[in-house]
Amino acid sequence: MTACIFAASSTKVDSQYAEAASLLGSLLARADIDVIFGGGGIGLMGKIADSVIAGGGKITGIIPLFMKNEGWGHPGIQNMIVTKDMSQRKKKMLEMSDAVIALPGGMGTLEELTEAITLKQLGLFHGPIIILNTLGFYSSLLEFIDNMISNKFLRHEHKGIWKVADTPGEAISILGNEVKLPTEWRKIAKI
Repeated sequence: MTACIFAASSTKVDSQYAEAASLLGSLLARADIDVIFGGGGIGLMGKIADSVIAGGGKITGIIPLFMKNEGWGHPGIQNMIVTKDMSQRKKKMLEMSDAVIALPGGMGTLEELTEAITLKQLGLFHGPIIILNTLGFYSSLLEFIDNMISNKFLRHEHKGIWKVADTPGEAISILGNEVKLPTEWRKIAKI
């Protein structure tokens, strides 16, 4: 299995987010789950990469050319794919992955997560999507999605598109226990 990890590049976040990212990377390596990530060398992205490498896991970075040119790539990644832009990066990350795990992050991470959910809703991505809700980071987003459902902008059934994990261990457990349901999300995408 290959898991796409979306995560922050900020170095200013609470250390508990970094600890959770490091633990997730170690657990992914231990579970022999290959990792695809945004290629960054700092923030939660860097922590994921460091811990996967330290655990002997397989990791591939996918980074846009402008980020590579800025020197933002992780120096320890042997398999680094360079794309022309952010859109191509995200597309490549999802194409190479069987599952998605979204760690806390900023606008880029939010955009990646919501696109993965949208693609699954439309039947264009089929793997599990896990939201790692470290310290309740995504709780307000999940409340906002409930508001979308209450106001009929999204079907209640669509809450089955993603799973929420509070800890890295729960995220790995969800991946290990994910049952491929025959849900054809596209058929219920139209409200």
